Amino acid sequence: MAITGRQWLILLAVQFTTILFGLTATSVTVILPQLKGALSATQEQISWVLTFNLVATAIATPLTGWLAAKLGWRTLMVVSVAGFTGASMLCGMVDTLEALLALRIVQGAFGAPIFPMGQTIVLTSFHRSQHPFIMMMWGVGGVMGPILGPTFGGLVSDLLSWRWTFFLILPLGVAAGALAFAALNDDEKGRARPFDYTGFIFIAIAIAAFQLMFDRGQRNDWFDSPETIAECVLAGVFFVMFVLHTLTARAPLFEPAALRDRNFLIGVVVALIMGMLQYTPMVLFPPLLQELQGYPETTIGYLVASRGLGNLASFCIVAQLTRFDARLCLFIGLSIQAFAGAMMAGFDMQVTIQGVLWSNILHGFGFGLSYTPMAVLAFSTMPTRYMTQANAIFALIRMLGSSVFVSLTLLVLVHSTAEANANMVTSITHFSRDLIAPWVQTFGHLGETTVQARLAAEIRRQASMIGYINAFHLMTLVPILTAPLVWLFVIRR
Repeated sequence: MAITGRQWLILLAVQFTTILFGLTATSVTVILPQLKGALSATQEQISWVLTFNLVATAIATPLTGWLAAKLGWRTLMVVSVAGFTGASMLCGMVDTLEALLALRIVQGAFGAPIFPMGQTIVLTSFHRSQHPFIMMMWGVGGVMGPILGPTFGGLVSDLLSWRWTFFLILPLGVAAGALAFAALNDDEKGRARPFDYTGFIFIAIAIAAFQLMFDRGQRNDWFDSPETIAECVLAGVFFVMFVLHTLTARAPLFEPAALRDRNFLIGVVVALIMGMLQYTPMVLFPPLLQELQGYPETTIGYLVASRGLGNLASFCIVAQLTRFDARLCLFIGLSIQAFAGAMMAGFDMQVTIQGVLWSNILHGFGFGLSYTPMAVLAFSTMPTRYMTQANAIFALIRMLGSSVFVSLTLLVLVHSTAEANANMVTSITHFSRDLIAPWVQTFGHLGETTVQARLAAEIRRQASMIGYINAFHLMTLVPILTAPLVWLFVIRR
């Protein structure tokens, strides 16, 4: 079946808006050190720049289905892009942390519908037989935006300033909004049911509490903190209330029928795992390479962005392999990600640029080989009328998966580092000098203060590396445990 010119325009518009969202959302991670100094913020305060945005995006995502039925695709997408771009521009003009946090909330709320709406539009605008190719094409925007973001943010902030990281979003936003206006129609407009205020309040509180619990848990020492306990209780209670309300309400926020689809439920589980694997290498590698290896920020940005090369390479075969056997393609993609994680877990203090480069490329290749078949399988049996709601749930679960797994890997990193440091410190004493003498003696006597300081610094470096290795082992285990689930999908003939 041939793709029409209008369909190509729709694909281009959706792809561009998705790249805009991913690039903008991730470019901020690179400029946090500059923001910390410019706004006189503490490390915890500056982390709110990310946290508040994530919470606002997560809370607003469930609204996507109702807003699309109320406003229509074109109006919702144009308003989302315009609001997202405007808030980004204003972020570059602020002089106080409070103003930046408020605008990041606005930015997150406006940007929330962009990703789920994009996936909905491409899945419903093309015939199911075209979905493997179309999802591959759209995936260029879905996976490249978050990869290009850190590189974009690093280059712009180095050449100009952190403010221009926000300002330069304007031309991209104008182009994305114009394309969306020209390509889309107001499909679904006027189909909105009465808004489920009760359900939205329940799920909003549950999502906010859950997101805050994992974003701030490490800083608050987890369940030793009353704040974390309160957030956990709130998340659990309001989620149960939301489920009960959804099952009993006449017009719930989400149609229960959409959640009874077997393929979609399995797809949600796999989407949770894919969300876990997408951002974790981008979080772990920069501090590893900078603090333990002393690499400059520009080099680190290029190495992390090398995942994009793997993504691009996967697009050459993913559509054909998905058509041949989507489950096999997804299984291979998860297996490659597990192998790449094992490569990363094999690093030591002599890790080379080549090792980091190839492991990231391979991980990106596996991720790109997994996303298209995952989406095709998850929505292969979903009725069209539930597609927008289902994509909102899909995007939300991926986002929560990223937040949860980043927190878990950082927990493993911190605890493993502390344990390794304690074990090495207790095992290296004046009485064990014969065991370590070959390299310690080159610096001087073990009893000298300067030698002890250098030894302590080396112990900290080695302990940190053990922490990173354990975090990479966790990143290896997750796709291994998930891969067998792909054979539970039902293939639609």
